[in-house]
Amino acid sequence: MAEIGSVIDSKYEILKQIGSGGMSKVYLAMDIKLNKQWAVKEIVKNVEDKHLDIYIKSAMDEANMMKKLDHPCLPRIVDIIDNTESIYVIMDYIEGEPLSEVLNRKEKIPQELVIKWAKELCDVLDYLHTQSKPIIYRDMKPSNIILQPNGNIKLIDFGIASEYKEENINDTTNLGTRGYAAPEQFASGMQSDIRTDIYGLGVTMYHLVTGKNPCEPPYEIHPIRYWDNELSTGLESIILKCTRPNPEDRFDSCAELLYMLNHYEQMDNSYLKRLKIKIAVFLISIFLMMAGFFTGIFYKKLRIDYENSDYESKINAAKHAINYNDRVDDYLKAIQIKPDDPEAYLGMTDLFKEDTQFTLDEEKLLLKCVNDNYGSLCKNNNYPMLVFEIGKMYWNYYTYGKSAENDDNQITRIVSSVQWFDDVCKLLNKEDDNYRIANIYSKIGHFNKEINLKVIEADDKGIYGEYFYVLKELLLEVGNENSEIVKLESYKLCINSIELYSKKFKSDGISYNDISSIYKEIEEEISGLFPTTDKTKTMKTELEARMKKSYTAIENAYMKGGR
Repeated sequence: MAEIGSVIDSKYEILKQIGSGGMSKVYLAMDIKLNKQWAVKEIVKNVEDKHLDIYIKSAMDEANMMKKLDHPCLPRIVDIIDNTESIYVIMDYIEGEPLSEVLNRKEKIPQELVIKWAKELCDVLDYLHTQSKPIIYRDMKPSNIILQPNGNIKLIDFGIASEYKEENINDTTNLGTRGYAAPEQFASGMQSDIRTDIYGLGVTMYHLVTGKNPCEPPYEIHPIRYWDNELSTGLESIILKCTRPNPEDRFDSCAELLYMLNHYEQMDNSYLKRLKIKIAVFLISIFLMMAGFFTGIFYKKLRIDYENSDYESKINAAKHAINYNDRVDDYLKAIQIKPDDPEAYLGMTDLFKEDTQFTLDEEKLLLKCVNDNYGSLCKNNNYPMLVFEIGKMYWNYYTYGKSAENDDNQITRIVSSVQWFDDVCKLLNKEDDNYRIANIYSKIGHFNKEINLKVIEADDKGIYGEYFYVLKELLLEVGNENSEIVKLESYKLCINSIELYSKKFKSDGISYNDISSIYKEIEEEISGLFPTTDKTKTMKTELEARMKKSYTAIENAYMKGGR
């Protein structure tokens, strides 16, 4: 037997005895290395008892089982010391008192507190049951539950816990505390399982909430309201289900039991009565609402039919009116009727492009319509198409207050379109054709928007090569374009870039063959284009005149400086 003041394993100093039972004693010990208190369970080997070997094996099984577990409601086993005279199991020292002693003082526990403890016990039992090899505790009772000073509980004494083996027909040892143990723990040919612990927890709740010890006469578990009709009918139903003699009639898992404990108030008779009244009121409300709903549907259909008819008439009027202002007015009226339908907005963009100029006044009007109705408009599936068309209108037609015939504001137009093409790329999938085109326009726009600052900061190395290949992508796309202006504007951009950046292209690794091939492609495309309007004819003539200047830029960059 360990003596007070002795040191076990050069580490644990015995301070005092704090418990005993069977063939073991429990001491409070101080870890002299960590300055921490532990509980030390001593099992003496050299006593004469025919059950000693069984007891030692049981104690070691318990210790080894507990050593693998980690849960806030379980004491930890931190060390097992086996010498020739004794076995010492080092575990957490748990301050507090068993619930059995709490019951002796208070006779019974308020149901809210019992339910709180039951939830914690459900959680720890579920932890044990869901181990890779489920552990069945088999000895749930108030004396094995320690109430700590902080209000939390610990489950102790795993002496008869066992690992569940599905192939076992019955428990190898029939153990448990009469009154708390489930019937199958003492029945021949039956094995304890998860539902065994549910029975023990149910009896424990019964004892705590009623103060009636199931180990004492009349040895029966009555409905808890038999003892106190102020108790919850919901909790009564839960405890009755937990303590059914047949395991098949109990809860199937502690997780299911925990759910019911979290909702026990909803099973009370008073709650159910209130619920029936609520359901009746709800059904009456539903009936009245449905009557109003169908009436509303009828009138809403009439209104929608009227609005659709009026909307289409405004769209048709805008398309066929001769006067520009009348057409704009009809499109605005159509937008007022259906602010979330892009059709009217798209019609307005087509109108603004007809004279090949997108003016500041037109920009102000269009942006006001889009911004005022953005919340509903952006939810329409065709909204990305509208954004794409607005971006193209900026790219090709934006005048920025200048006369398109006298001023070349292409870079301003391109830069102004960037935000719209960026939005298209956010809204569409990469597989979409419009995404591909918008992505090209966006890259070109960002280059022209940022290039001057990058040159000033000497941060432009490498970006010209990337820009050159984006221009090649642009030429590939405009080959399928039907609009003369779109094609000519693209060729003009490429020619401008050749004139401005030939030397930069060369320094970024673009070969003479690369740049001359793009030059020839543009030259052939312009030569094969037969414009149908005065504006596009003028654009073609100007571009043909500039081709020579572009070629000179290539020669200066590559031929004179070497290829």
